[in-house]
Amino acid sequence: MAMKDYSDEFKADAVALYESTPGATYKSVAADLGINRATLREWVLRDRERRGVTAAPARPASRPAAVASADPDERVRRLEARVAELEASERKLATERDILRKAAKYPRRRDELVISRFQFVDDHRSTYEVKRLCQVLDVNRSSYYKWLAGAEARVARTRHDLVLADEIREVHRESGGAYGSPRVTAELREKGHAVNEKRVARVMRACHITGIRLRRRVRTTVPDPATSPVDDLFQCDFTATEPGRRRMGDITYLPLAGGKFLYLATVLDCFSRKVVGWSIADHMRTDLVADALRMAARTRGSLEGAVFHSDHGAQYGSRAYADLCDELRVTRSMGAVGTSADNAACESFHASLKRETLQGARDFGDADACRRTVFAWLTRYNTRRRHSANGHLSPNEYERRHHAAKLTLAA
Repeated sequence: MAMKDYSDEFKADAVALYESTPGATYKSVAADLGINRATLREWVLRDRERRGVTAAPARPASRPAAVASADPDERVRRLEARVAELEASERKLATERDILRKAAKYPRRRDELVISRFQFVDDHRSTYEVKRLCQVLDVNRSSYYKWLAGAEARVARTRHDLVLADEIREVHRESGGAYGSPRVTAELREKGHAVNEKRVARVMRACHITGIRLRRRVRTTVPDPATSPVDDLFQCDFTATEPGRRRMGDITYLPLAGGKFLYLATVLDCFSRKVVGWSIADHMRTDLVADALRMAARTRGSLEGAVFHSDHGAQYGSRAYADLCDELRVTRSMGAVGTSADNAACESFHASLKRETLQGARDFGDADACRRTVFAWLTRYNTRRRHSANGHLSPNEYERRHHAAKLTLAA
């Protein structure tokens, strides 16, 4: 077997042998040395370039040089060797061009590029040598054979992915087209499927199944400069260790046809993110937020001892709302003025509501359709929609498990 790594001394001796042999060709000397003709030629040309020689030096001969150089047969042999060399080079370049031209028709996406190259090699291995194909496409030959050995496993995985895709479509359809890969994964696991989120995301991406993306929102918080200051008791911490202790609320707009709006006020429980109260009206007066808080009191039975957090909207800062909180024995909390992060959980909740109900539409249509759509989403949100803050459990299920765990510990 020929060596793959030659010492500098070996290269120098090979060049010297070629240069000192009268009538020698690259092919004949390379055959004697057991190396590739092109390799020997490269060494000779590199040595000549280093020495500044543009033509082959005169070689010593046993007979007069004039006679050797004048030999017409020798000149013909050299010309024939050069022509053969150029023809071989041209064939090699033509083959490479043909391979690259055909390979350009295969998928060019970054995540599929290597796989498509392997597939191209496999599709054209009967036309070209695998070694040449791998060289031209710049892929490792051993990696190609490893990919080829896994063909049966890939077929099985594709078959399983098709089955999984049908199950994903069903979950996605049940969510109203809202769920992305995390919630779809949680739903599948709940149904008994041992599935990885990365695999779900990959299958959804391949099948063009996507959740609904955020839309821009309209500012609804209008601070009242005449209100008395209220401390921020949350400090951007929207969590709670028990249901009913910490609540938060906000107002959002609901666009209707013709440029009109309805407005939604909500009250969320920080423990499970459950919607415990809401109100929809065609105005943003204090009654809107007061009705939502009263519903929360009815839902939980009592709000006594709870802390309610909001932004600095005029409705939440009004005297009437403060009186209602005192009546229900609720402690008020407000974030900083002009800082949406201080009520980020409510902002996120309203964004999800409109993203999943509008689904890209500009408005809900008329007021009745809007009320029905939002009502259906709010109730489903509590009973079925999986929430990332709850470990992908619905708010109701999250609270149920919490109560069950407390009873178990008490027993």
